[in-house]
Amino acid sequence: MARVDPFMVEVIRNGLSSIAEEMSLVVMRAARSPVLREAGDLSSSLSDADGFQIAQGQDIPMHMGVMSFTIREFLKLVPKARLQPGDVWMLNLPAIGGNHLPDVKVIRPIFIDGEIRAFAISLAHWGDTGGGAPGSYFADAYDCWQEGLRIPPLRIVAEGVLDEEKLGFVLANVRAPETCRGDLFAQISATRAAEGRLTEMFRKWGAGTLKEAFAALHDGAERQMRAAIAALPNGVYEGADAMDDDGHGGPGAVIRVRLTVKDDSLVFDYTASDDHVPGPINTTKYITAASAYYVAKAVCGPEIQASGGCYRPIEVITRPGSICEAGADKPVVGGNHETCQRIADAAFRALEACVPERLTAGGPTTSGLAIFGATREDGQWVTLYETHGGGEGARIDRDGVDVVRAHMANVMNTSAEVVETEYPVDVPFQRLRPASGGRGRHSGGLGMERAYRMRVDDVSLTTMFDRRDVPPYGLQGGEPGALFAMTLTKAGAAEETPLPGKSNLRIHKGDVVTVRSCGGGGYGAPE
Repeated sequence: MARVDPFMVEVIRNGLSSIAEEMSLVVMRAARSPVLREAGDLSSSLSDADGFQIAQGQDIPMHMGVMSFTIREFLKLVPKARLQPGDVWMLNLPAIGGNHLPDVKVIRPIFIDGEIRAFAISLAHWGDTGGGAPGSYFADAYDCWQEGLRIPPLRIVAEGVLDEEKLGFVLANVRAPETCRGDLFAQISATRAAEGRLTEMFRKWGAGTLKEAFAALHDGAERQMRAAIAALPNGVYEGADAMDDDGHGGPGAVIRVRLTVKDDSLVFDYTASDDHVPGPINTTKYITAASAYYVAKAVCGPEIQASGGCYRPIEVITRPGSICEAGADKPVVGGNHETCQRIADAAFRALEACVPERLTAGGPTTSGLAIFGATREDGQWVTLYETHGGGEGARIDRDGVDVVRAHMANVMNTSAEVVETEYPVDVPFQRLRPASGGRGRHSGGLGMERAYRMRVDDVSLTTMFDRRDVPPYGLQGGEPGALFAMTLTKAGAAEETPLPGKSNLRIHKGDVVTVRSCGGGGYGAPE
């Protein structure tokens, strides 16, 4: 068969990307929980028949990097021979190309004329998956079983029919079953939309053309990435960054990377990073790879199609038993968005000696997470999952942007109006945090201040954030940004009490939690 026309490859590439984008829109429009509907804590991906990514939505880098492994790991446990048209599978196990339990993945094999031609994957953060604390962030966890319901590959839809018995088992182990049911249905609908669009493409252009186009996408992305890496100076570059603590109040773990640029290839070696820690900030080798892939793509080729071929020139080495590849029994819920950011930051620090002109100073590389769990007046259990952006780090040619999410995250906050309508929580104020950006030739962006006042008693509060002790770094002589801070003011009191970065506690009516997110680091010595 003749090679597919390059113009057709480009048409198909854009078509695939639009399908992934549509999947994300379906979830946001159909989901029940505000963390999906408002904050957009979700991602969508398509892979070829062998599980190599061919397209993704403009979603969350840590999700997308992980999902580049998910189907391949899934197929090791569930061979293609077991899959049937109309199947939908779900899973959340970190060991299967995953990250943490709240990120539930829904997988649909796409059959054309009886043969699997592609897979559609929808990842969505569920507001609760059980475990020791509402929202499934248990700060005192010392093993993975305390973090919630662990779902191995589970066929939830067979021949187009929902398996209510299996779904009932899952929903019996979460705190907001109807919300989770609605979110799962939104994910299933997203993969069904992808199936319809992909079927149209196969019918229009033929299976042979699409298969050739998928291969051409991989090969083209590989060529582009190799050319981009070849433009970097050869050398070995080392960088490090540190977590605030070990998740249980002990010393902070250090992430260390040795980055080797050799001709048209990149090697990220994280084996010198500290051992896994007692608390829930360990992470998987898939998250480590996702962070390295993000760094390579951001620095070398932001416009290169994110595909299996794009990552062929990149090798990521981790050490089993380290914080970057923790044992399968270790808690990982916070590592998904805290440690992954430090893994990326360590690589950016290494590249300061290589291509400083392409880098951004340290920024809001923490989720700044506060989870409020409460019972509303109507008796329904609700969980408010709130992430908080901060000041972007400055660059060689400009100041940092105020109040954004940077690098591995791409989640919005929930508007005050939605918070006050759907939860027994008021938002007294939200504003920029003055003087929080680090000084430099260009200054870091400002963080934010936002307060939450409880309208009911006995509210569960979970904190999970970093950059409380180790500030966002400056580059090329720039000063660091302000530290992240969260405080509690008890009802009727005037004094604020600082809150730890990883904790579970109970608060009550009239109590106020105030979040002050970090500012970005400066770039260049202040003049």
